[in-house]
Amino acid sequence: MMNSQRYIMGLFKTEDQVISAVKDLKASEYQFERVNIPFPSHKILDALELKKSRVGWFTLMGGLFGFCAGMSLAIYTALEWRLIVSGKPIIAIVPFIIVGFEATILFAVFGNVIGLLTQTRIPSFRWLKYYDARCSGDHFGVLASCKTEHLPDLKDFFQNRGGKIKEFDSVESA
Repeated sequence: MMNSQRYIMGLFKTEDQVISAVKDLKASEYQFERVNIPFPSHKILDALELKKSRVGWFTLMGGLFGFCAGMSLAIYTALEWRLIVSGKPIIAIVPFIIVGFEATILFAVFGNVIGLLTQTRIPSFRWLKYYDARCSGDHFGVLASCKTEHLPDLKDFFQNRGGKIKEFDSVESA
């Protein structure tokens, strides 16, 4: 028999059913894939135990780079032009901090956008074929995969927790 993965979605009506199914699914032999929910739910996100995003580090690095770049630009420009105003020093740190601050904001935004694009892997069309329109309305969908020979057991797993079953036709090789 060919070693293949089958995808089954359990459709639930309540958050508590989803939380229970996700926790039990992670402890089982089946492969948890994703959850589709009709509205944001902190309870479900806590149950998923997702790792912390790295987007904030991109923002921080962009901001630090921006501050250094802004200060360097201001200092370089002052040294290049040597405009002495009322006997003030050519490199005056306090006014240059304003330029550094503005560059910090600009490059932090650039870093944030780069982080979002690289870390969220948007757009991802891989899961579109495993979506049920009811998950945009009044159902929560928990997608799991298993080997073909364990398919009846996975169906029972979802049904025993109060879920409706949606089986997807496509078979992917493992």
